[in-house]
Amino acid sequence: MIGKRLKKIYESVSKDNVYSLHDAITLVKANATAKFDETIEIAVNLNIDAQKTDQNIRGVAQLPHGNGKTYRVAVFARGDSAEEAKAAGADIVGAEDLVETIQRGEIKFDRCIASPDMMALVGRVAKILGPRGLMPSPKNGTVSTNVAAVVTSVKGGQVEFRSDKGGVVHVGVGKVSFDGNKLEENVRFLLNAIQKEKPAALKGVFVKKLVLSSTMGAGVIFTDQ
Repeated sequence: MIGKRLKKIYESVSKDNVYSLHDAITLVKANATAKFDETIEIAVNLNIDAQKTDQNIRGVAQLPHGNGKTYRVAVFARGDSAEEAKAAGADIVGAEDLVETIQRGEIKFDRCIASPDMMALVGRVAKILGPRGLMPSPKNGTVSTNVAAVVTSVKGGQVEFRSDKGGVVHVGVGKVSFDGNKLEENVRFLLNAIQKEKPAALKGVFVKKLVLSSTMGAGVIFTDQ
């Protein structure tokens, strides 16, 4: 049983229509009537076999207007790199002490970055960070000799994306309060980044379906054409 607010929203969205990106954003924003600034999320249904490791999609995108979220960043670094990370705005910086904090279950961060020389140390908590999607990796740019630059990127609107077991990528692309044109630019930038990760062996259509929605709203199918 759904409430009157959601029922009204679902009635306004045609299940048979495929909207333009512009119209989809307009419709999602108009239907976002919750009493908080809802996140607008895109779901990208990919034509991949999620059971094959070489078809798992993962990467990062520096959204031109950010996604409205403030990320808490932890950095594994020592010496000058540690000081530079702090200056760049990292919330937590450490080495063995950070390992001990994580082992105690105190994971008060959303992204984790490490300098290459710290990866042996990070390995001690890989079984904790990995399942949470927090393990630093060269693939998503979170292992770097310039940790300060990565911190700046993350704080400036960089988002990470990865396909789930169903072959779908879910990413927040902004807030309902964002200007529609900025949301459109964010979506197109993200889709371009995902397209670049298309497996070389994959033939034919890569993106099967695109759906835009807000936190408390209905999904709207759209095309980026």
